Amino acid sequence: MEENFKMIAKCFFGFEEILEKELRTLGAQDVEKGVRMVSFKGDKGFMYKANLSLRTALKILKPIYSFRANNEQALYKGILGLNWSKYLNANQTFVIDTTVHSTYFNHSEFVSQKCKDAIVDQFRERTGQRPSIDKQYPDLRINIHIDKDQVSVALDTSGVSLHQRGYRTATNIAPINEVLAAGILLLSGWDGQSHFLDPMCGSGTFLAEAAMIACNIPANINRKEFAFEKWKDWDNDLFDKIIDSLMKKTREFHYTIKGFDKAPSAVSKAKDNIRNANLEDYVTIREDNFFDSEKETEGKLHIVFNPPYDERLDIHMERFYANIGDTLKKNYPGTDAWFITANLEALKFVGLKPSRKIKLFNASLEARLVKYEMYEGSKRTKFQVSE
Repeated sequence: MEENFKMIAKCFFGFEEILEKELRTLGAQDVEKGVRMVSFKGDKGFMYKANLSLRTALKILKPIYSFRANNEQALYKGILGLNWSKYLNANQTFVIDTTVHSTYFNHSEFVSQKCKDAIVDQFRERTGQRPSIDKQYPDLRINIHIDKDQVSVALDTSGVSLHQRGYRTATNIAPINEVLAAGILLLSGWDGQSHFLDPMCGSGTFLAEAAMIACNIPANINRKEFAFEKWKDWDNDLFDKIIDSLMKKTREFHYTIKGFDKAPSAVSKAKDNIRNANLEDYVTIREDNFFDSEKETEGKLHIVFNPPYDERLDIHMERFYANIGDTLKKNYPGTDAWFITANLEALKFVGLKPSRKIKLFNASLEARLVKYEMYEGSKRTKFQVSE
């Protein structure tokens, strides 16, 4: 039996609860929520499964060692005290990512350098050879976290951030991060049990993530590689088994997922990305202007979108947000509409009262995810109300 060990899944602010829920649903043990992270336990197979499946995790770390250090000698000695040959050969490459919250150490670059020296010196002393640094494609990615005098050493199981799903090659102006998109969809309650629309679909990220949630397709099934594939204990057969069992749990989807955008370039990029993700059976995309559109499906409609709020985009902000409100009010009865914006001022012009407001961050910008509920009712009364 493989032994269980502790892991840490990193996430965006505001996604801790949904990541915790994802981990519990997946079968993680000892799940504990923190700030921008959730810790849990599992075995090697679960580490593979978590990297493949989690929609709201940015990275999964495997802690291997911790010690106290309040100066550079103690730091060097602590790192030297770990047997690095368990994880790395002298002819391999590594890189160190460091985060520091400490008065004892000011610069993360300095900490990385000191830790690198300790690892290299250990190999040189034992073997006469030394592993080298490769920032692009290392064989081992090491994570050092210093909080006051507490130094935690972890292996990065994921490699490049898990938002790099592997399906998005074409991006246009101000695309939304895939993990942010998935988290927003889960926060909005999207579960694939109704029709779905993104009326300003850009490069199609919400559409791809919505389809994968609806069909229970693992989020990172299209990724080229994970960091653990270069580890000494890499088990290809186990990995294939995990993929097979996850793919057996995919489900049918009986509604529509539609996207439109008024920019032809965005439409063609979105179509490419949906094709790359093998989701063409579930998603249709066309060129259209949301403000000239109306609801095309019977029953409940779930709308999620990311309206442009970037300074580079040439729109009249006040009019634009007023148009969003008018279009929803007049043309989209029986709809739950969610969107994210970092332009908190612009929300005043929507002219509708949001039933939910959730604080998130889009990159470094503070944003709000807002929900507007459009009730069923005749268009006639809707026009009268708004006039």
